[in-house]
Amino acid sequence: MTFKVAGSACFSLGIAPALLAVHLIAPLGTALAAPVARADSAPDVVTYGRREDLVAFVQQAAERQGFDAEWAIEQLAQARFQPRVAQLVMPPPTGTAKNWEAYRSRFVEPQRIREGLRWWQANERWLDEAEARWGVPPDMVVAIVGVETFYGRIMGSFKVIDALATLSFDFPAGRSDRSGFYRNELEAFLSWCAAEQRDPLGIKGSYAGAMGLPQFMPSTLQKYAIDFDGDGRIDLDANGADVVGSVAHYFAQFGWQRDLPTHFGVTPPPELRDRALMLAPDIVPTFSAEQFAERGARLDDAGRAHDGPMALVMLQNGEAEPSYVAGTRNFYVVTRYNWSSYYAMAVIELARALRQMRPTASAASAASTEPPTDTR
Repeated sequence: MTFKVAGSACFSLGIAPALLAVHLIAPLGTALAAPVARADSAPDVVTYGRREDLVAFVQQAAERQGFDAEWAIEQLAQARFQPRVAQLVMPPPTGTAKNWEAYRSRFVEPQRIREGLRWWQANERWLDEAEARWGVPPDMVVAIVGVETFYGRIMGSFKVIDALATLSFDFPAGRSDRSGFYRNELEAFLSWCAAEQRDPLGIKGSYAGAMGLPQFMPSTLQKYAIDFDGDGRIDLDANGADVVGSVAHYFAQFGWQRDLPTHFGVTPPPELRDRALMLAPDIVPTFSAEQFAERGARLDDAGRAHDGPMALVMLQNGEAEPSYVAGTRNFYVVTRYNWSSYYAMAVIELARALRQMRPTASAASAASTEPPTDTR
C-alpha cells in the first residue's frame, strides 16, 4: 500500500529511507557575514537580506531541489536573526545533574494524562488502524504527542524560517557546530514550502524548527509524514488522522516490532568495570541475555527469556542511586525521535499511565510497552 508523503509523490512502505542526510553547503567554521538591519525595519529587528553566503546556499539548494532560487532568496531575505534561538540551542551549564524522577514528573502528571485520554478518544479510529497496520500501540502514539506538544498546547512560537536561518548562518560559538545540519533542514523546509505552496514566513514551530503536533523537523516531515485519511493533503497541525499515521509510520520505518516490550527490569553488574563496559554502547542494543548474565547483570524473568539484543540503560537521579532498564530494539526506536534515554522513558511511562486509565485497553497493547515489573 502507498501513501502520499509530504513534499513528494507516493512513498512505498518497502523503502528504507536514510534519516537527516546533511548537506554541508560551506565548510564548518567558515567566517560568515553578520545579518543586516533593514532601513525599513524597527531598530531592533535584524533581517538577513541578500547576504552572500545566503544567496550561495539558496542557489545550490534550488539546483538540488528544483525550487525557484529567486523566490527562496526573497523569503530568506526577510528572515530575522533570533538571539533567543541562539541561546536556547546551547547545552545546559556544565555540572548540571540529570534527574530522571524530576524529568518524569514533568510529563507523567494528571493534566497531561487527562488531555491524553481525550485525544485518544477523539482519534481512536485512526489509532486502532495504525496499530493494525504497523503494530505501534495507540498509547505510544498518544504519549509521543503528549510529550512533544501537550496535545497541541505547546507547538512553538518561533517563525521556522527565522529559527533555521539563525542556526544555519549564525550558529553560536561555544558548542559543536551543527550549522550543516540546520542548513539541510532549511533546504528541506524551503523545498517543502515550494512543493506544498505554503508561505515560509507564516509557519511557526520550535526554536530548532520542529513543526506540528508531532514536532517533525522539515526533512522528517518530507520523509515520513503521510496523508492517513486520504483527503489529499497532509496536516500535522490539526488533523489527528495525519498526526497518528505519521508518528506510527515513523516508528515503523525505524524498525518497530509488533508486541516486543520496550524494556525489561534489570539490576546492573556489581563490578564497576563490567558496568562501564555494558554502558559504553549507550542506548544501542548490543548484548544478549547471556552476555548480561556473564557480566553479572540480573535480568527479570521476561528479560532472561528475550532472544534479541538489549542495552543497559542508566537513568541518573541526582544524588540518589541511578535507575536502570534493559532496553530492547523498540526502546531504541523511541530514541530515534529524540536521542535520549530520559525522553524515551518519559514517553513509555506516559503511555503506561494512559493505558492504565483506559479500562478498554487491549492486553496486546499493554504487552507491547509495559515491563513485567516497575523498574523505576
